[in-house]
Amino acid sequence: MSKRDNKRFKDKDRKSAPKRGGKNRRDYGDSYEPKRKAAGRPRDARKVLGFDAGEPFEDRRAQIGADGLEVVAGRNPVVEVLSGEREVERVFIADGSEGSVSKIVALAREKGVIVDFVPKEKIDAMAPGVKHQGVVAKVSEYKYADMEEVFARAEASGEDPFIIILDEISDPHNLGAIIRTAECAGAHGVVIPKRRAASLTQTVALSAAGAIENMPVVQVTNLARTIEDLKERGIWVGAADMDGETYYEANLTGPIAIVIGNEGKGVGRLVKEKCDFVLSIPMYGKINSLNASNAAAVLMYGIRRQRTEHKR
Repeated sequence: MSKRDNKRFKDKDRKSAPKRGGKNRRDYGDSYEPKRKAAGRPRDARKVLGFDAGEPFEDRRAQIGADGLEVVAGRNPVVEVLSGEREVERVFIADGSEGSVSKIVALAREKGVIVDFVPKEKIDAMAPGVKHQGVVAKVSEYKYADMEEVFARAEASGEDPFIIILDEISDPHNLGAIIRTAECAGAHGVVIPKRRAASLTQTVALSAAGAIENMPVVQVTNLARTIEDLKERGIWVGAADMDGETYYEANLTGPIAIVIGNEGKGVGRLVKEKCDFVLSIPMYGKINSLNASNAAAVLMYGIRRQRTEHKR
């Protein structure tokens, strides 16, 4: 059937004719199969990301740190990682970025790190869904400290050890916030379990706002055994719970470690039994508990206040 005859179909026949790409089987017969577009990212989108068109796309994904642990996003986190000891491979800055990027560029050049100015779309692809502020860095994976580093940090500060122990904190935002507060309050280290708890990830790094580069984080297999080891080294260990002594009435001077429990169930029974004492934060409102990171902040600054007053 000619194209001219095809135009003379009645409206109902024309609507029922199965079309493919502007043509249909009435034109080419029942054996006609249209060409289908390849699935995946459009070719033009690859050019926007600034990739080499001659390189396989799968390899390009690996180069930008697709696992999330190789990318630090945000201006403050990038400044901190450049100021820290982790190896920084490259820094990417969105075209047209202003303000504090000059400090980032200066720090990178001082450490011999390559800085690439790229389209914002590439930054979005490297840190999807993250408020990156137009800056990301490719770095080595986060390294956990050991307990000796925590004690060395305390000795270097001229203070008794001040340690935060987290019992199955599952929310990475809470973990990041606690690490940030610990660094600000002058704690010497944070201890987390390997299982059933948040670990050091990009989300934690963002929530910590760079403190993850300056605060030793020790990951242990057994918290109860770790508490026993700390007690043998002269550390007094307290658990944060509802049935304890009000924190501002307790003696919090000297070498100390505070255990903060899980967001839902609090400090585990076995861990609590290993502790020397229990601290509570009085509640005067209708809600009977604080968020884990808020409770940690109250107790940490309670310790810091007593330490400051004790020095006077």
